[in-house]
Amino acid sequence: MSGSESLLRARGLRRGAALTLVFATVLATAAATNSLPRTSGEAPSDPARPVTSTADRDEVARAAADAMANGKSATDAAEEVVSRSGDRWGAVYDKREYEEFRQSLDGAYTGVGLWARRTAGGLVEVTRVQPGGPAGKAGIGAGDLIREIDGRSVSKRPVTEVMALLRGDGAGTAGASGESAVGTPVALGLERDGRRWTESLRRARLTTESVTVDTIEGGALRIKVGAFTKGTGERVRDAVLDAPKGAGVLLDLRGNAGGLVSEAVRATSAFLDGGLVATYDIRGEQRALYADPGGDTERPVVVVVDGGTMSAAELVTGALQDRGRSVTVGSRTFGKGSVQMPSKLPDGSVAELTVGHYRTPAGHGVDGQGVTPDLQVGDGAQERARTVLTGLGGTE
Repeated sequence: MSGSESLLRARGLRRGAALTLVFATVLATAAATNSLPRTSGEAPSDPARPVTSTADRDEVARAAADAMANGKSATDAAEEVVSRSGDRWGAVYDKREYEEFRQSLDGAYTGVGLWARRTAGGLVEVTRVQPGGPAGKAGIGAGDLIREIDGRSVSKRPVTEVMALLRGDGAGTAGASGESAVGTPVALGLERDGRRWTESLRRARLTTESVTVDTIEGGALRIKVGAFTKGTGERVRDAVLDAPKGAGVLLDLRGNAGGLVSEAVRATSAFLDGGLVATYDIRGEQRALYADPGGDTERPVVVVVDGGTMSAAELVTGALQDRGRSVTVGSRTFGKGSVQMPSKLPDGSVAELTVGHYRTPAGHGVDGQGVTPDLQVGDGAQERARTVLTGLGGTE
């Protein structure tokens, strides 16, 4: 493979990884739809964490414009500049991809309704299936192995590429994605307990339920938040308000890749009576996010996190931990605490570039560090969290 081919492939994988985080796990920030809270306030006394390895907005725009003038792809040119800059979370989306990005913030996506991971043995395993989706209706379940997509082996493909193919991005659908991929066929080569078969599905437009609520042993309320899409914060607040008096809350943020910052702040407000949630900087300008007044400040709360807890979910975790409102159980979170803002390019594509970083109320940086739980637990985190809630008086 030539050097130029290697670069193009690396850029493709990089964009694919970013898009998979957006569409498969609904990773985004409020800035993606210009809904990042603009509340100003004093930052902690610690100096702002410097923004490093970020792409220059003007340079990206110039590269895109020059490419268009020469009859080349503005999106590809912009992506190359972002790739060279080392901006870890910077990404460029063409017009169609960015529309999918925006729709994902409403909890909608195109696909077959399953999520997957790479096992220790190198296999692609289904981890979750959305009820009522194409995969669920076909009887595909968690634990099934995906061996092929449209007759092509996935053994050496990153899971990000596998998820992109399931959405309809790339080969097999003539480059279709988003609304244009709805109704297109995809054949999955599957394996379960040694039995192999092929399942033919059609991609659909699906919506995700970001919040699920149930009661666990001992009477505590478990609120599982899968992503901070529109309306998530209000659903968390309603769940807390409706909880029986004295019942503790287990707030499960494991595998939550983030979402709208405004929704994360709203969810945090369910457990606080106003006050600081986080500070952040936008190109050196210090700002702050505050909780709404009137939250439940008495009910015991345990937050469960893991390495898949990212971005806005880390903001919630850090706020409740620093404010002394919760005990955090699990493993260190991912460490995605940067702020991205969109910039429209001449061809209608959008570059999202890193412009700052979040900090917890105590001034701790999240980016590259994550949030360390009060009680670090690997397997059995939920059971340990329930035990902690019992000790706090939140379960029978």
